[in-house]
Amino acid sequence: MSRTAAEIATQPACWRRAAETATAFEGLPQPGERVAVTGCGTSWFMAIAYAALREAAGLGETDAFPASEFPAGRSYDRVVAITRSGTTTEVLELLARLKGKVPTLALTADPRTPVMDAADMVAVLDWADEESVVQTRFATTALAFLRAGLGDLPGLKSVAQAAVDAELAITEPLPEAVVAAEQWTFLGRGWTYGLALEAGLKMREAAGAWTESYPAMEYRHGPISITGPNRVAWVFGALPEGLAGDVAKVGGTLVARQDADPLADLVRAQRLAVTLAESQGHDPDRPRNLTRSVILSG
Repeated sequence: MSRTAAEIATQPACWRRAAETATAFEGLPQPGERVAVTGCGTSWFMAIAYAALREAAGLGETDAFPASEFPAGRSYDRVVAITRSGTTTEVLELLARLKGKVPTLALTADPRTPVMDAADMVAVLDWADEESVVQTRFATTALAFLRAGLGDLPGLKSVAQAAVDAELAITEPLPEAVVAAEQWTFLGRGWTYGLALEAGLKMREAAGAWTESYPAMEYRHGPISITGPNRVAWVFGALPEGLAGDVAKVGGTLVARQDADPLADLVRAQRLAVTLAESQGHDPDRPRNLTRSVILSG
């Protein structure tokens, strides 16, 4: 088993611990605060998911930006930064710029890194740290931590219930047609759009796969043109009305797990990425052109 696959399998336990930790943590965004969430790559996609969850719950305006594109002129009550390594250049530069101007919270996996001094408060999720270059369990654990801090959300399972679904996602066989496909399009609405973006990235990082990601309702405004036989449309969360029929008309394979928590469904996409990488002779632990942290030289 690859290191990446082994880390994927630990996510249910990590999520449960994240939910417990969130209940006692002081420093999470408070109801009514105007919040921005930031990160790079996978962390940015988790920021997108959390921002959509928080705002949809009526807890306050919440934006998400990549750290490199954070708007200089906007006013926020709190900024949350997600950085597994605690060393990402763009995140550290942004936190330095915000120091003394707006309260900041960082989520990290490593308490021995510069982010500990760069942010006003830090949530250390070191039990979810990874040796892998490709992020899996830290990213989903960070989202589980933030999601648990929102409390009970209408129409959404608890983090503990999501962990139960993830245990099944780790063990059940992947559909043969999905593994054998040549192209995958990931779709989501609201907070699950962030998951769709992340699923596509995982497939590209680990397996060099041909993937695309879109808001689910935008899929029929052009992207469906890529779907056909031996190609997959994978929907996270609620399936838009009529979309199943449209995918069937063009001969595509639809994946839509309405019974599982969308975060658990992301685990299945992570497993697919590893499976494809290994089947093609790639090492998912050593992805092409990537390093564990992006540290830019001056």
